[in-house]
Amino acid sequence: MDYKKLAYDLLPLVGGVDNISKLTHCATRLRFEFHDRSKVDDKAISKTPGVISVVEKGGQFQVVVGNDVPITYRALINEMGGTASGGGNTASAEPEKKPSIINRIVSVISTTFTPVIPALIGGGMIKAVLSILVLCGLSDSSSTYQILNFISDAAFYFMPVLLAYGAAIKFECNPVLAMTLACALLHPTWSGMVAAGEPIDFFNIPVRLVDYSYSVIPIILSIWIMSYVEKLAEKYTPSIIKFFLKPLIILFISTPIALLIVGPFGAFLNTVIETAANSINATASWLLPMLMGAFQPFLVLTGTAWAMTPIATVQISSLGYEIVNGPGMLASNIAQGGATLAVACKSKNHQLRQLAFSSGFTAVMGITEPCLYGVILKLKKPLIASMIGGGIGGIYAGLSGLVRYAFVSPGLAALPAFIGENPMNIVHAVITCIISFAAAFVATWIMGFDDPTNEEDEAPAPSAPSAPLPAAAGEAQAAAPLAGRALPLTEVNDAVFSQKVMGDGLAIQPSEGKVYAPFDGEVASLFETKHAIGLMGDNGMELLIHIGIDTVNLQGQYYDAHVKAGDRVKKGDLLISFDKDAIEKAGYETVTPIILTNTDIYTAIEAQTGCEVRPGDTVLTVK
Repeated sequence: MDYKKLAYDLLPLVGGVDNISKLTHCATRLRFEFHDRSKVDDKAISKTPGVISVVEKGGQFQVVVGNDVPITYRALINEMGGTASGGGNTASAEPEKKPSIINRIVSVISTTFTPVIPALIGGGMIKAVLSILVLCGLSDSSSTYQILNFISDAAFYFMPVLLAYGAAIKFECNPVLAMTLACALLHPTWSGMVAAGEPIDFFNIPVRLVDYSYSVIPIILSIWIMSYVEKLAEKYTPSIIKFFLKPLIILFISTPIALLIVGPFGAFLNTVIETAANSINATASWLLPMLMGAFQPFLVLTGTAWAMTPIATVQISSLGYEIVNGPGMLASNIAQGGATLAVACKSKNHQLRQLAFSSGFTAVMGITEPCLYGVILKLKKPLIASMIGGGIGGIYAGLSGLVRYAFVSPGLAALPAFIGENPMNIVHAVITCIISFAAAFVATWIMGFDDPTNEEDEAPAPSAPSAPLPAAAGEAQAAAPLAGRALPLTEVNDAVFSQKVMGDGLAIQPSEGKVYAPFDGEVASLFETKHAIGLMGDNGMELLIHIGIDTVNLQGQYYDAHVKAGDRVKKGDLLISFDKDAIEKAGYETVTPIILTNTDIYTAIEAQTGCEVRPGDTVLTVK
């Protein structure tokens, strides 16, 4: 591969040197940030020889070039007139622009709510189970009902405490002090004052009585203010007494500000949002589900899908159900699955059919990223068809009064989240699924798409027998390099890995921060950020171990390498250690894709997933 030529070809397609505000790289892809996004020719870049795929995620334009990305990066830096140092260093033509206010708000929502999602899903699904039990005869006055009810309600009642943790991560302040502030807003004494309704003051300053249970916005704004108070306390507190004085200053200043100013203002915004959503639903119940059903793919592509989360959470907390997010998302997810499965049924391209069947099934179950990035976005017309199906299904969902009782990704697997007090709600959910799927499937079938031809059909017949692809002799195996739970690649929250663009394999959600050699071999590459390592096994296998998602941004923080490129390693040797908790607290996933980068030389690949594994356990077998 001529990497100098690749760099030369890429520069004009991204708008030239002056259009690049920031350039970094990770284990498999170049990561661009631009001054003017409109100058970038996505289509031409994706067709450039040497480019595997193009992904836009997290405000970055990512060009996937594979394991040789450091070479490409250095060549690109040389073409730009800079110096090559690799490992995620930055090349800047102009000062970096700050993200827009919308992107910053979405970023706050995403980071704040991500740690809370499992609790909301758990509580919401218990609510669904409780509804089923009531339909089966469980009395709502029984102690069993009451216990299950408060378990299901706990995450929503103590929402400020849970959100305080995520907000503290985003605003880079002490999570424990943030949760302590939230606890103060929910303290029984304060709740008693609110219930009594008698005027109170704080040093003769009137305090507005607000019930902060189930609330969302007040605590996020309060932790934002607290982050500035903490910075001031850190700066001006003498080090000899900082251990005692700093927490005192933070809580003594931040909590009264929350009670006197920020909390009441946030509660007012909470009320405004809820009232606006209810008003729209009362006057045009079909509007929000239709818009969500039709445009959900674009919200996912632009990273703004999180924008609706606070509204949905406020509604579930106060009403026990929500109407602005779940019904439309159900229609959209099923429609995307329908459009993708139509592609699978109609396409004559073997690889596309296989991808469409697997990703389409995943979509109707509730996870749409594989089909969105892998099929319908590339073919374009199925994207339009999925929008038609989602919009039509959303209209029915709105007119029928469909609501979602639990915070889960809507799909067939999550239909219990639509079981509640109204027994017809689940019926409407099923009808919404049927309408959305059928409309998208039929629209895709009628509109058609540009079906790529099979490569073997285009290839000329060889005049002489061609040399066979290199292959490992017999069967080869790789052991688990980490302890944790083995997962299919399709569950990784990154399209490049989940779509197996780099190769087949598996992922491990680690339970500890140590990576061991999966076989005897050699360290082919070790990235300066130490978040990824490439290995060449004596058994012929070539593996890329990528610790975490987007962790290149940590610039090597929390990682320690115990080997270097070119080292010989034995199975079980310690390669890299990392601080799992610190990485997750910084807002990054630690799920670790393990990619067989020479997938094409094997005829059979078997990955052991869905189970707990330990270093040394066989997880990958190839023939």
